[in-house]
Amino acid sequence: MNGDIRHSPLGAAARGLDGLNLFVANIQTGFGPFIAVFLTSMGWTQTAIGIALSIGTVTAMVSQVPAGAVVDAVQRKSMVALASVLAFAGSALMFALWPIPLSVYLAEILHGFSSCTLGPAIAALSLVIAGSSSLGVRLGRNARFASIGNGVGALLMGACGYYLPERFVFFLTAVLTVPAVGTLVPLARYERLVATEAAASEDAEPEPVRSARRKAIGQLLLDRRLVVFALCAALFTLGNAALLPLASSALTKRAASEANLLIAACIVLPQVIVALLSPTIGRLADRVGRRVIVMLAFAALAARAVLFAGITQPVLVVAIQAFDGVAGACFGVIVPLVTSDVAGRSGHFNLCLGLVGFAIGIGAAVSTVLGGWTADRFGEAWTFLGFGAISVVGAGLTWAAMPETRPGAG
Repeated sequence: MNGDIRHSPLGAAARGLDGLNLFVANIQTGFGPFIAVFLTSMGWTQTAIGIALSIGTVTAMVSQVPAGAVVDAVQRKSMVALASVLAFAGSALMFALWPIPLSVYLAEILHGFSSCTLGPAIAALSLVIAGSSSLGVRLGRNARFASIGNGVGALLMGACGYYLPERFVFFLTAVLTVPAVGTLVPLARYERLVATEAAASEDAEPEPVRSARRKAIGQLLLDRRLVVFALCAALFTLGNAALLPLASSALTKRAASEANLLIAACIVLPQVIVALLSPTIGRLADRVGRRVIVMLAFAALAARAVLFAGITQPVLVVAIQAFDGVAGACFGVIVPLVTSDVAGRSGHFNLCLGLVGFAIGIGAAVSTVLGGWTADRFGEAWTFLGFGAISVVGAGLTWAAMPETRPGAG
C-alpha cells in the first residue's frame, strides 16, 4: 500500500512540496543579510541601504492581506507559486545586474509582494495534498524541509560570497529557482486531478449548501477565533523579533573576535531544532489541540527571554537559542493550521492567512524599535525581562480568550 502511494500522483506531489519548501528556503536566504553586504560593497551608505530594506519590509507588511486575496482568487495555486518563484529570480537578477537605487527599490517591492503570495500558495497546496485531517503533520514536514533549506542556503550563500564577488550570491539565488520550478510539475499535475474531482463533486452539491459553506468575507474576518489568534500571533512576534538582535549585540561586546561564529551558531541551532521538532509538533496539534501548542510557544519564548536576562556567558547564550527552535516550530506549524480551521471551506483561507501575517508583521516591526529604545534607556537585562512579560501576557490571552479550533473539539 505504501509503495502504491509513493508512486502515485499524490506521492509525487508530496515529494514535490518537500522540494519546494527546501528550495524556496534556499532562495530566501539570498535575500537576507547578503543584500546589505552587497550594497555596502557597491558603495551604498547605511542610510541608503536602510531605505532599500525598509521598502521591502513595508511592501511585505502591506501586501499580506491583498496577496492572500489574490491567491484565493486564483484557482491553480501552483501557478501562483510558479509566478512567485520566477519573480524571485527576476528580483535577484535585478540586484546582481543593476545595483542602482531605482532597480534595487523595484527588486525589493517585487520580492516583498512575491513572498506574500508564495507563503499562502504553499499553505494552500499543503491543504490540497494533506486535507484538513492531516494538515498538521504536513505543515510540520514543510517546516522541517524549510529549516534544512535555510541551513543549506546559508552555507551555499556564505561560501559563494567568500570565494566569489558579492554579486554572485544573487546569481546563485536566481539559479536555485530552476529546481524550485521543477518541483512544481508534480504539484500542478496533482492539483489538476483534484480540481477535476472536486468540480464533479461540487456539481452534485445543492446550491444552498454551497452558499452556506462560503462565508462572507466580513463575517470571516470578524470571527472571534481568528481575531484572538491574530492578536496572539502579534504578541508572539512582539516578544520574539528583537531578542536575537539584542543577544547578538551583547555577544559582540563580550566575545569580540568570536562573535561572528557565536552569532552564526545562534542562527543555526534553532533551525536544527525546528527541523527535528516540527513533525512532532504537527502530530501533537492534531492530538491535543491548537491552544496547547500556542501556550508551549509562549512558554518557550518567556523562558528564552528570562534566561537571556540572567545569563551572559557566550556559550550558554547560544544554548538558550534552543528555546527559539521550540517556539519557532510551534508557531511555524500553528499559524496556517489555525487559519485553516477557521476558514474551513469558505474559499478565503489565504485572505485569513494574510490577516494573521499582517498582525505578525506589525508585531515584528514594533518589537525591534521597542527593543532598541528600551535597551538604550534601561539596559539589556530589563529589556529581556520586558519581552518575557509580553510572552506571559500572550500566554494569558491564549488561555483566557482563544477558543480551541481543532476539528471535533468540544
